[in-house]
Amino acid sequence: MYKRLTVLGCVFMFLFAILYMRIYVIVSNPRYYAAAKEQGTYTLTVGHTYGNIYDTSYDLLVNDTTAYYAAVNPTAEAAEEILPCVKDLESYHANIIYGKPFVCEVTKKDFDCEDITVFEVPVRNREKQLAQHIVGYTDESGGVSGIELAYDEFLRDSVSENSVTYNVDGRGGVMDGLGKDIKQGEPMTDGVVLTIDKDIQAVCEDAGSKMEKGAVVVMDIQTGDILGMASFPTYSISTLSEDVCNENSPLINRCLYSYNVGSIFKLVTALAAFEQGIDESFTYNCTGVTEISGQPFKCHNLSGHGVLDMTGAMTQSCNTYFIELAKRIDNSILIETAKRMGFGRSITLATGMTASGGTLQTEEDLFLPAEKANMSFGQGKLTASPVQICSFTAAIANEGRLYVPRLVKGITYDGKTVVNENEVKYTEVFDRQTAFRLQDLMIAAVDKNEDSNARPSNTHAAGKTSTAQTGRFDEDGEELCHGWITGFFPLSSPKYAVTVLCEDGGYGNECAAPVFREIAERITALNN
Repeated sequence: MYKRLTVLGCVFMFLFAILYMRIYVIVSNPRYYAAAKEQGTYTLTVGHTYGNIYDTSYDLLVNDTTAYYAAVNPTAEAAEEILPCVKDLESYHANIIYGKPFVCEVTKKDFDCEDITVFEVPVRNREKQLAQHIVGYTDESGGVSGIELAYDEFLRDSVSENSVTYNVDGRGGVMDGLGKDIKQGEPMTDGVVLTIDKDIQAVCEDAGSKMEKGAVVVMDIQTGDILGMASFPTYSISTLSEDVCNENSPLINRCLYSYNVGSIFKLVTALAAFEQGIDESFTYNCTGVTEISGQPFKCHNLSGHGVLDMTGAMTQSCNTYFIELAKRIDNSILIETAKRMGFGRSITLATGMTASGGTLQTEEDLFLPAEKANMSFGQGKLTASPVQICSFTAAIANEGRLYVPRLVKGITYDGKTVVNENEVKYTEVFDRQTAFRLQDLMIAAVDKNEDSNARPSNTHAAGKTSTAQTGRFDEDGEELCHGWITGFFPLSSPKYAVTVLCEDGGYGNECAAPVFREIAERITALNN
């Protein structure tokens, strides 16, 4: 009996020694220690801020407004004080019943109760987001469109978070008297720097909002930087499901899409004529219609303009003049001139943001006299995007330098300087004297046209309008036409190129020119 008790005691001692050693190993292991400690705390994340999107002057395009978010330990005192300030009561009541800390949006920052901790958190997008088509939008997985998509990895990797850590019991309730650990995230400075000027972008969006469908592009002619780029109609992240079904397609960026060009292409025809050795003195008697291979081509003035030289033809936008002019231009010169000016070539502004190259006739196409006639005044197969047209206009204003349009300067880590700035690039596409001749044609099209709606009141501008046929008709049988204008200002020292497209808007002088005029006036006012 005694021996059995002795053996049993030794077994218990041995087992106890093994258990003791096991406990010692667990307690001594940092991994197990950290896990045990974690089980006694609960960390609540209260808002996060992803990388910024800046304009050219480092003004915020996102994260530029704030909201108040509270971390709430749901005591009776906290509930009584916070309830009148809660923005989403349904969510609040759904969370408070569990008795654990939670987050809710509130209308103010300061509360007396220690169980309420408030952070001021940047809001990524406004309800009426400036530059919505450029900025784009996100979903739970990251960027979906625009700069949000193009720089998704960089913007999402740059993150600042606020948090509150509580000591909790086994049921997750906060333990009284043990305090809390509050961590305020660092101010966000990382971000993508655009060439967009926030003030000019706002002018473009306001002035262009009068159009049901259309686009506005403003470019710095001395750098190719896009200062404003707005598409209409715009959309809101709060109504995406409705906007997707909208027949006017608000989610597409019309600045990047190609459209029938119309009479603004007459500037290219004029440039090709110069290269052919034909000057502004070339004259033609417009009778209102001309016939090409048995097909009649009408001028918009059916009674005819009479005898015109090139300046008069550009001012009156006479189609038949440019048809006759094109007859004297070699097919190869006309096509190569258009290509040199960027027609038929796409423009990548950022990953996933490319301006369409449009459609340019081939040299073989021009062996058909009717196709060459169409091309001479911007019709037929020819299409181009507003970004392309604005780039071409900037080359005329900047003495023959065709810049590669730039939307993104680069990235920043301090919100003050750009790292690895994207290079400004340009090509000399014609000489200064040719640029001045084209400028004079555009000046005449505004100043010598008594009916022009493009003349600003506080500066002088040059421009060319278009009314581009589409071959589509409305329910009344009327053909839908795109109204365009492209131009630059001020004339004394050109700085800005502006292109306006009114999709299906009718006559360029009626729908696009007033928008151009307002933009020129308001940008001029900004600089005074």
